[in-house]
Amino acid sequence: MPPLIRTIISRLLLGVLTLVAVSVIIFSTVSMLPGNFATAILGQSATPETVAAFKSRLGLDQPVATRYFNWVGGILHGDLGESLSSSPGAPRFVADIISSRLRNTFLLASVTALIAVPLSIVLGVLCALYRGAAFDRVVNGISLTTISIPEFLIAYILLIFVAVRLRWLPTLSNVKDGMDVAEWVRRMTLPVLVLTIGIIAHMMRMTRSAIIGVLSSPYIHMAKCKGASPARVILRHALPNAWAPIANVVAVNLAYLVVGVVVVETVFVYPGIGQTMVDAVRTRDLPLVQACALIFASAYILLNLVADIIAISTNPKLLHPR
Repeated sequence: MPPLIRTIISRLLLGVLTLVAVSVIIFSTVSMLPGNFATAILGQSATPETVAAFKSRLGLDQPVATRYFNWVGGILHGDLGESLSSSPGAPRFVADIISSRLRNTFLLASVTALIAVPLSIVLGVLCALYRGAAFDRVVNGISLTTISIPEFLIAYILLIFVAVRLRWLPTLSNVKDGMDVAEWVRRMTLPVLVLTIGIIAHMMRMTRSAIIGVLSSPYIHMAKCKGASPARVILRHALPNAWAPIANVVAVNLAYLVVGVVVVETVFVYPGIGQTMVDAVRTRDLPLVQACALIFASAYILLNLVADIIAISTNPKLLHPR
């Protein structure tokens, strides 16, 4: 078997084992939370018989190990369980609640990625090309400033000035099915802008650092001695050999787009998976909390796995670690 295929398979198996370990941690942590969840859902006035029937219907009276394997078996069959906030006469399944919210979150993350990734790579290349110039210093200063400011603070600053005072954009991003494209763009602009500001600095600085690190290589000096222009040296020689660290930081930030949208979705009341998880924690809806946490963990593990595969494919040295 070729070394590249063998390494990719080993990374895939490691990702599966990591996901299994994360599922155990998620289920155990949520199960160990204090309080009686049945009483919290039904209210303090519920009789012991009602509480017992509620636990039996949802399987909460079974041992933890049995409930875990039932949960995992249901996930493998596409069943994420029944929401604790649903009534016996009208059950609400977690998969139905999550489906539309997950689509909204991935849509928000995809639009942000389409803007932030190319822009950060272009800025990183330009900063490496004009290293030490005024453009490099200004862009680095702005990136350090945005990294230092918490994301929720950026969101509230933009909300106050752009939405409240200037009234250019709506304060809420409660998008709905059937909304026309223009209104959808207006409501998505502020969340996309906040997420873009939050991740572009990391990717830009890593791109700049990776390219500058490659510029000290002997083949770069050879290309310069042969008369290649600075732009050709960076684009044709330095950038292809710097893809490994760039791909890693891009994948980490893309994972953050899925995992870190909780704050942005909460600030702008965006109907995504992050807002759903916050509401589920507030109502103590355990199956919904577990499903949201597992989705976040799966996205993070998958994107980091993709980053490892890209890094290995673009850098053969990683196939033979010393």
